[in-house]
Amino acid sequence: MNEIKISIITLGCAKNEIDSELMMSILKDNNYTVTNDLNEANIIIVNTCGFIDKAKEESIEAIWEMTKYKRYGKCKYLILSGCLAERYPKELMDEIPEVDGIIGTGNIKYIATIIDELNNNKGKIIKIGNINEKYLEGVKRISFNPTEYVRISEGCNNNCTYCIIPKLRGKYRSRSMEDIINEVKYLADNGVKEIILIGQNTSDYGIDLYGKYCLNKLLDNLNRIDGIQWIRILYLYPDNFNNDLIKSIRDNEKVVKYVDIPLQHVNNRILKLMNRKTTKEKIISLITKLREEIPDIVIRTTFIVGFPGEKDEEFNELVDFIKDIKFERLGVFPYSREEGTPAYKLPNQIPEKIKILRRDKIMEVQREISEKIMARNVGKILTVLIEDKIDENTYIGRSYMDSPEIDGVIYVRSKNDLKLGNFTEVKITDSLEYDLIGEVI
Repeated sequence: MNEIKISIITLGCAKNEIDSELMMSILKDNNYTVTNDLNEANIIIVNTCGFIDKAKEESIEAIWEMTKYKRYGKCKYLILSGCLAERYPKELMDEIPEVDGIIGTGNIKYIATIIDELNNNKGKIIKIGNINEKYLEGVKRISFNPTEYVRISEGCNNNCTYCIIPKLRGKYRSRSMEDIINEVKYLADNGVKEIILIGQNTSDYGIDLYGKYCLNKLLDNLNRIDGIQWIRILYLYPDNFNNDLIKSIRDNEKVVKYVDIPLQHVNNRILKLMNRKTTKEKIISLITKLREEIPDIVIRTTFIVGFPGEKDEEFNELVDFIKDIKFERLGVFPYSREEGTPAYKLPNQIPEKIKILRRDKIMEVQREISEKIMARNVGKILTVLIEDKIDENTYIGRSYMDSPEIDGVIYVRSKNDLKLGNFTEVKITDSLEYDLIGEVI
């Protein structure tokens, strides 16, 4: 093969998307061709997720689907990367004979080397471990959408009892402020207009490098970068969400008034069993302060139901809390029993049927809350980032209130052509349960 074409399939969270981008850049620097056409790919890389059961199942299904291209197409090598690959390398290699290489979360910088070794007939390759590897600074990203994710840290020190991530992604490591600022400037120079800051726990940013929590200072610096219009922050754990950070979100005009705070539960006994370093009282205090300081703020959160030993009254306490607080955005997951985590061994595991019923109960409550919240936007004028066109006069976009893929959208009617990736002013004319409808002014 003269020209070697490589396709990358990405599953899971935005952190995986960035890993895939970094691998693409490394491969291009090593004279490989990256293609989206699986039928033309000589090598397929599946960047897997291994966080919870549903994600693992999706990854396994994708891997099996890709084996078809090896059996019947042009694919010569099938490589697995990401969290599932880090977690179950031997099992994947043994159970799926079509797999030729496995590369863990801390070794993506070796992707070109591994492909070279496969091309030199060195047999099947497993390269895992090294989970505390630093972020690949200096590897230039090559894809530039109007919205791009920027990872500000790696790993996690929280050690929540249900979570396997520290064993797959390592301890908490902040990137330097200078490196993040330079990356955002580079993205802005290439037309990116919204950046979304991610990490396993973004509110801990800087504590390991600078001895104090510095997310507020990072936001202050990013707010000054020309070209960037929106700065969004995801995965802000509540325990180190301090007053300086609240002020920075409030006062920086480019920082959208939207926060994603994974709370997971509100009953103090369950929070303690989860090893969450907060309490119901502190959670209520934080939400109250956020809404007082930033009146237009949108708070998104996630909860876990069916955690081992969760009693009916503790679940009902969570439901009542949700009814009382009325979160603008909310997701809920049935507890996933993950081997290798402390919660896996806890007694009183909840039957799957009850977990699903509890999830559905909360989502029904949230549907009614969301419907009322969305209706309040009718008549308002919102700045909307146009992302797609669905027919001659209808576009899809997002306001500051919505994060891509996980939240709702705004259906925008316009008699004139709108350019994808641009911002426009939209008057909201109607609302749905999770989405809005509007027209260009």
